[in-house]
Amino acid sequence: MAQGKGMLLVTMEPPVAIEEEFNDWYDTEHIPERAAVRGFESALRFVCIDGWPRYLALYDLAYTDVLNEEDYGRVAGVNYSAWTRRMQGKVRGQYRAVGTQVYPGSALTGNAARLTLLRFSNVQANVERRIREALVVTFAARTETSQVRLFRVDSDGATDYIALIESQAAFAMSALDLTAFGSQRQHMDMVNTYVRHWPQRRTSDAAPR
Repeated sequence: MAQGKGMLLVTMEPPVAIEEEFNDWYDTEHIPERAAVRGFESALRFVCIDGWPRYLALYDLAYTDVLNEEDYGRVAGVNYSAWTRRMQGKVRGQYRAVGTQVYPGSALTGNAARLTLLRFSNVQANVERRIREALVVTFAARTETSQVRLFRVDSDGATDYIALIESQAAFAMSALDLTAFGSQRQHMDMVNTYVRHWPQRRTSDAAPR
């Protein structure tokens, strides 16, 4: 069976004192570096409006092994810039997940008004179908929903699932019926809602008046 699309997802939150520099670093160096890597099909940032940490970077990958290839190696690991190393040494809430899209299989991140992230941690691989079907029942039929995707994240012998639900309006999670997830609700340890991050326009970039 062909490998599904890959996903790289990273969360972090800077101290308030360096937040402006943090955003400059992400917007002017880190995101452009990765967007230029062969196999990266998108490189987007989001701001959390319900949940924590504050910032999410989301990358669509042609396949997960893009991260093991030479192009990515030129900007990662031992080849991180000094600015990258300094910023990463100051942030909190770092979470990095590399996943394979198991539903629907080849969809890319769209341009919806809201992005809801659900993480199911340390679950059995045989519950994948249950989580997928529950996502469809709970979210796919709602009028707000633009797209539902599910990714499997295998790391250190454990399996997590990350669901990304794009919508045109925020969901009131407290009002949703989550019974379709059954016992997997116990493994749902991250429920965050995001909006797109747009780089700040500098004075020199502003349109003439």
